Amino acid sequence: MTSMLYSLHEYAYYSAAPLRAMAQMTRDFWGSKLNPASDTAIGRTLYASAELFSNVTKRYGKPEWGINSVKINDVDVRVQIIEDWSSPWCRLLRFQRDPSDLRRAKRKTSAPAVLIVAPLSGHYATLLRGTVQEFLLDHDVYITDWVNARQVPILEGRFDFYSFMDHIRDMLTVIGSRAHVVAVCQPGPPVLAAACLMSEDRDACRPASMTFMGSPIDARFNPTVTNDLAQEKPFTWFKSNMIHTVPPPYPGLGRRVYPGFVQLYSFMSMNEARHADAHWDYFHSLVDNDGDAETKHLEFYDEYLSVLDLTEEFYLQTIDLVFQKFALPKGELVHKGRAVDTKAITDIALMTVEGEKDDISGVGQTQAAHAMCPNIPDDRKLLYVQKGAGHYGVFNGRRFREDIYPRIRDFIAQNDKLA
Repeated sequence: MTSMLYSLHEYAYYSAAPLRAMAQMTRDFWGSKLNPASDTAIGRTLYASAELFSNVTKRYGKPEWGINSVKINDVDVRVQIIEDWSSPWCRLLRFQRDPSDLRRAKRKTSAPAVLIVAPLSGHYATLLRGTVQEFLLDHDVYITDWVNARQVPILEGRFDFYSFMDHIRDMLTVIGSRAHVVAVCQPGPPVLAAACLMSEDRDACRPASMTFMGSPIDARFNPTVTNDLAQEKPFTWFKSNMIHTVPPPYPGLGRRVYPGFVQLYSFMSMNEARHADAHWDYFHSLVDNDGDAETKHLEFYDEYLSVLDLTEEFYLQTIDLVFQKFALPKGELVHKGRAVDTKAITDIALMTVEGEKDDISGVGQTQAAHAMCPNIPDDRKLLYVQKGAGHYGVFNGRRFREDIYPRIRDFIAQNDKLA
């Protein structure tokens, strides 16, 4: 049955197409200003019902970045997104700020280069749109734009945990000497491992600093529901129940993956009541014609419901190495015959950021990196726990903008001078 789940998921989507089309016609009819009954109670209710059904059942594709400019010193600085490097599995995107606009904003046209490593855990890199916008105020920003595994043909081969490490090293090399790396959530362990190998090799492109945000560097500390599941279930359970085969018509036909819709259901089931209430509130905002509430709801769920698939090997190795064997903190991670030694890092500054109420990566899991890297001087380390912040609030929202980002900005500036 598990091998058929992906096909059944696709069948359910296409089967709902006639109902979705009817709902869209109903929505358009009752939402039209030419309909004299559109503003009646029954009209608004029918419009709201049709709109809600249409949004719940539609397919959410990869969102657009939508970052055309950023305001610096009251100047709209234009931003161009450029692809600097790519593989079948990832694109390295650079957010290039217009030099003439920067001069008008009285800012230098060169700034510390920052590679933001987006999580490869079910959502697209656009989930970090707000993160990118803040970093653009003071930095030359790059980000990892991971590719949906169902779009990659089998002939392109495998992508696993070690491939992730290699990709980070390759992208830092493309960016050039002593950039700064910021890993959000899942990428923490492979980014730290890549930094260890680059340090041991005295690689000229090793980062000047690394910042880990809400990341399971050592998942043994303060375990959450997610950690408990990974510990309670044997490795074979994940392989038997979480891995499915990509059906046609996708280019990755036949590839074994951890589907994004499975991850999405897992996340939503953790806060089922909250999501149900959000959709109920959205229904009422449609009835009441509350445009602001409608827009906020759609902006959030257009991003949240857009998911991508992970390769079988990457997902299972992450479960095995990060959440069951704790290979990196225990000194047991080996890459291409080389032991990954966190003590090899001596001149890469280290900052960790955690959320007090993080229910994905508990407090202590990220800051464990400090003890694992004893040869980094204490004056080049910074540990920060944001009060009141959950997992998402570590890298987005008001607390990130007002409390977290300024600290990261200052940390990068201080260590950019020392690189």
